[in-house]
Amino acid sequence: MADAVKKIATRESYGRALVELGAEHQDVVVLDADLAAATKTGMFKKAYPDRHIDCGIAESNMIGIAAGLATTGFVPFASSFAMFAAGRAFEQVRNTVGYPHLNVKIGATHAGITVGEDGASHQCNEDIALMRTIPGMVVMCPSDDVEAVACVKAAYEHQGPVYMRFGRFAVPVINDRPDYHFEIGKGDVVKEGKDLTIVATGLCVASALEAAEMLKADGVDAEVINICTIKPLDEDLIIASAKKTGKVVTVEEHSVIGGLGSAVCDALCEKAPTPVCKLGMQDKFGESGSAQALMEKYKLDGKGVYESIKEYLGK
Repeated sequence: MADAVKKIATRESYGRALVELGAEHQDVVVLDADLAAATKTGMFKKAYPDRHIDCGIAESNMIGIAAGLATTGFVPFASSFAMFAAGRAFEQVRNTVGYPHLNVKIGATHAGITVGEDGASHQCNEDIALMRTIPGMVVMCPSDDVEAVACVKAAYEHQGPVYMRFGRFAVPVINDRPDYHFEIGKGDVVKEGKDLTIVATGLCVASALEAAEMLKADGVDAEVINICTIKPLDEDLIIASAKKTGKVVTVEEHSVIGGLGSAVCDALCEKAPTPVCKLGMQDKFGESGSAQALMEKYKLDGKGVYESIKEYLGK
């Protein structure tokens, strides 16, 4: 991506979208766990202080409060770092939100290795896997600012629990176009191709597009699919592309176990068996370092994805 491309962290988009929702809907309530400045729910707190609840460093309790609010007709957005929202509070999310299928929205920021210097303890690469296993839970991971705002608003309209994954790292805006349309459960072909399908989610969509440009110079015409909604997955779109190209690569800032790659493999294995190469965190914890350096080390930047795909195609 050129340096001139606008870059925005999707946690910023989350905060802005909440303010817009709050202006339109009086039933929106935002909860946080002593991280309003970091999750950007502080924007909502400033605009609507009477509809913002700081639950303190008590994430499991926050989920319980959100569940209670949902039973009274409010639409609560419970927010914290992904490690705490999906990890620490998993039991409450499963039993208090998922089991009774309550209308709670979870905004999880600071996901993946791009949390950076905070290190492995805070770099949650397991959250998508955890949330996918909860029956009825919608799981979304937007690729940029435009998609993040759209997915927050779609989450409000959806009846039932939703998990949204946002990042700390500023990422290129790639969906700023007049024909962009967002719908839960629908993927988007952001580049058409015939030789290879690259299925990506979150900030890795930008990496996949970069890699596709590099592959083009090598005579490889890659199709790039942006999957924001990992559950429910747009199986039809992925299967159609896989049948066309015959080879699939998945790219995610998450463990290759249980995330986007696993979801894609589940769909293809059952309905259109296709060779799949899963790129992401390969059964490893992250480490402390700058977001950019970590993206490069774990080969999730454009160059790294390109090199991994070349190696895969060469086998």
